[in-house]
Amino acid sequence: MLQTLTERLFDDSDRADLDPFVVFEEWFALAKEAESNDPHAMALASVDADGLPDVRMVLLNARDTSGFCFFTNFDSDKGAQLLAHPKAAMVMHWKSLRRQVRMRGPVEVVSAEEADAYFGSRPKGSQIASAASQQSHPLANRQTLIDEVAGLTAQVGDASIVRPAHWSGFRLVPTSIEFWKDGEFRLHDRVRFVRSAPDQPWTSTRLYP
Repeated sequence: MLQTLTERLFDDSDRADLDPFVVFEEWFALAKEAESNDPHAMALASVDADGLPDVRMVLLNARDTSGFCFFTNFDSDKGAQLLAHPKAAMVMHWKSLRRQVRMRGPVEVVSAEEADAYFGSRPKGSQIASAASQQSHPLANRQTLIDEVAGLTAQVGDASIVRPAHWSGFRLVPTSIEFWKDGEFRLHDRVRFVRSAPDQPWTSTRLYP
């Protein structure tokens, strides 16, 4: 009987040629069926100028064999941190599946074409909010934000929104991808794939839970 990718992942005799990106797609497909809200939500960790870690939830907006992409305001805390220190870690935890995936590696800015394409796919209200918000900066009160959004909405009218220069995306190019699956009595399954650089092959190791 043909094994699923997950069965091969945790079969120590049949994992040599597995591609972690392909395994991720199997898990993500299951998550989209099982999770009622935001199966593409992930915790993103970066560091500030003092090396202090910072973590927040973001959405996985795009992915391919190059890496995992999310979009943000580059003037935000996370934007400034990643531009100054272009390395990050992410974790996606799917409680309904009792599984998680962790990723670490350098980050790169996506191309203008990628940013334009994703920005153009968003609802107009979200585009206006992205243009109006000075993300992570002090805000006197909520009404100020509402007024700024309303003013920009009126100014734009029926015209298309041009992607703001401060809004773009990052791609995490993983050098480590770890798959974790819950097990009885905390005997969880953990397999980590690592590579020294994006053009190098993956090697995998089972880890103690």
